[in-house]
Amino acid sequence: MLTKNIFLKNNFKKNSNFKNISTTKKFFLKLKKDYEENKIPLLKSFTKKYQLGYSKKIIKNLSKEKNIILVGMGGSILGAKAIYSFLKPKIKKNFLFQDNLSERSNIELNLRKIKNTAYIFISKSGNTIETVANINLILQNNKKINNKIFITENKKNAISEISESLKTEIIEHKNFIGGRYSVMSEVGMLPAELMGLNIKKFKNLNHLIKNKNFVQNLVENVNSLYNFYREAKTNLIILNYDQDMTDLSYWYQQLIAESLGKHGKGFLPLVSTVPKDNHSLLQLYLDGPRNNFFTIFQSKHVKKTELKKFYLPKSLKYLTNKSIENILDAKTIATEKAFTKKNIPFRTFYFSKKNEQELGAIFTFFVLETILLSRLMKVNPFNQPSVEIIKNETKKILLRN
Repeated sequence: MLTKNIFLKNNFKKNSNFKNISTTKKFFLKLKKDYEENKIPLLKSFTKKYQLGYSKKIIKNLSKEKNIILVGMGGSILGAKAIYSFLKPKIKKNFLFQDNLSERSNIELNLRKIKNTAYIFISKSGNTIETVANINLILQNNKKINNKIFITENKKNAISEISESLKTEIIEHKNFIGGRYSVMSEVGMLPAELMGLNIKKFKNLNHLIKNKNFVQNLVENVNSLYNFYREAKTNLIILNYDQDMTDLSYWYQQLIAESLGKHGKGFLPLVSTVPKDNHSLLQLYLDGPRNNFFTIFQSKHVKKTELKKFYLPKSLKYLTNKSIENILDAKTIATEKAFTKKNIPFRTFYFSKKNEQELGAIFTFFVLETILLSRLMKVNPFNQPSVEIIKNETKKILLRN
C-alpha cells in the first residue's frame, strides 16, 4: 500500500536484486536533506506553504465563465489535463486543451463558437513557437475574447509582448520550476482551483516524505528501476486500464523521458492503452525482446451497466450480469498472472478512490522517484539541452524561408 487509497503491487522485487538498496537509501536521505535545506526549490510547490502568484480576484473573474480553454505545450498543460481527466466526475466546468499545433484543431475550436469562455495561455519561456502560433490563430479568429490570462516567466518574451499589447494580466511562471515539474505550481493549481477542487489537498509532500511506508516503496522502486537501467532493460511500458488516467500516463511519460534521457542514458516510456492494445501489442509484450518492464494503472470503476443474458451466446454466458468493471479487473489480473509466469517485471498502482490527496500523492511519488533516479544515473533532471537543437534549427529554417 502506497497511501490509504493507492495500492501498489510491486513485482519488480522478484526481477531485481537488492544489492544496491543501501546505496539507494543513502541517496534518498541526501535528497531529503537537500529538500529540507531548500536546495531543490521546485519542491516548495508540493507543500501547502507555497505561495501561489495569483489573486482571488483572478479566480473570481475566470470562474464567471462556464468554459475554460488552456493553450500550451508539454509540461505547460499536461499536469492540468491529468487533473481534469482524473477528477472529472467532481468537476462542473468544461475544460478544453489546445496542446498541439494543428490548423484543423484550431478550426474546430473556432467552429465551436464557444460562449462564456475564458482562455489561459501558458509558456514558461514565453517563446514556444507552437504556443505563440496557436495564440495568434485563436485571437485573430476570436477578437472579442474578454476573459484571458497569460502565464509565463517574469522577463521580456513573445508571450509578455502579446500580453502587454492586449493589456492583459500576466501570472508569473517561477523560473526555478520547469514545465514538467509545474503541476503543483500556478500552472496546475490555477486550473485546478477553477475546476472547483481543493488545491491544498494535493500538497502533502511534508507528510509523505516522512511516511515510512511511502518512503520504503519509493526506495525499493527506485532501486529496481536503477537496476533495470544497469541491465539495459530500458523500455518502460505504461499499461493504462482506466481512460481517466490516460493524461496522467502522458504526464508521467514526459517526466521520465525529458528528465532522464541525456548523455546516452534514460528510459523509453511508452503509453499503452489496454485492453485495446491487447489485440495489437500483447503478443510482443509477452513473447518479444526481454528489455521491457511495465507500470500498470488501474482503479475502481463505477458500476453502471451489466451485460444481460438475453444478448449473450451460450459460449459467453459467464459474462451474464458482469459489468465493464468486472471485465477490466479480470483483464488486469490476467495480465499480472501472465507477466508473473513469464518472469516479466511489473508494478501496479491501483486507486480505490479518486480524490485530490491521491492524485497529489502519485504526482509527488513520481517526481521524487525521477529526481532520485537522476542522482543515481548522474544526469541533471531539470534541463533539456537537446530540445534546444530542434528549436534553433526550426527558427533558422523559418528565417530562411
